[in-house]
Amino acid sequence: MATPYQGNVTSVTPGGQGTASAPVIRTIGLSDLHQALRLGWEDFKAVPSHAIVLCLIYPVLGLVLARTVHGYSVLPLLFPLAAGFALLGPFAAIGLYEMSRRRENGGEPSALDALQVFRSPSFGAMLGVGTLLFALFVTWIATAQTVYTAVFGYETAANIPDFAERILTTQQGWWLIVAGCGIGFLFALVALCISVVAFPMMLDRQASAGEAMVTSIRAVAQNPVPMLAWGLIVAALLVLGTLPFFLGLAVVIPLLGHATWHLYREVIVKDPNAQPVIPQPRERKPAADFPANLFPWRRSDRG
Repeated sequence: MATPYQGNVTSVTPGGQGTASAPVIRTIGLSDLHQALRLGWEDFKAVPSHAIVLCLIYPVLGLVLARTVHGYSVLPLLFPLAAGFALLGPFAAIGLYEMSRRRENGGEPSALDALQVFRSPSFGAMLGVGTLLFALFVTWIATAQTVYTAVFGYETAANIPDFAERILTTQQGWWLIVAGCGIGFLFALVALCISVVAFPMMLDRQASAGEAMVTSIRAVAQNPVPMLAWGLIVAALLVLGTLPFFLGLAVVIPLLGHATWHLYREVIVKDPNAQPVIPQPRERKPAADFPANLFPWRRSDRG
């Protein structure tokens, strides 16, 4: 549910020529962030078990990533890995946007509805932007490792207390904290600018990747303080979600995913020409069709 229109709006069509179908950006305030989080929490409460099951793969992903870098001293990369979820989160939550969209239209979404995002006409565009965010994530991890090596060399910490002592009680450690947070902020800012409303827009309007990213950049430019505050909220919740052992992400990811959809509704004026989507009940599939019934588009192609 978008809040009533307040403030100025700006058309984001290239060249400055507005059209009726062009995305229009609202000027929002900090209260709109609270509204988005509140509505996101309502969505999460409406389908908590499905959302948690859907998002358990992300704590598993975190553990796999941590184990993958174990041979290169996992301790220095734990914080960059945790912070890196802020880069991947917008793409990781695409199924949650679909669930919020269906609930907004009066449906009762489930995890199966989240999988319908793979059949969206704009899924290719979403995958392209997701690949870009993953490349940004990999670059961030490599940069963090390089900075740590430049400060402490290749000698690894013996255990967590030893690592904490290095970081918190030495001049090199404090320099690493300042440099790492500064560089990480730049990566997070890039990800925020290109994706804060990009994925919901591609899902909602079947926008191209370029149009969605440009709209996202201009939304940040028009609302710098609220968007910066949103980025800080996301980063703080994701870091908290990594405790303990990334399991908190099973709650944080769904909450932020649903809230991002509602933030999109707050920031982008709803297309007046959009046709309402009435969720259809799912057809019951006989057990004999398993696993083919997991891929209905394959059956339609053969037909």
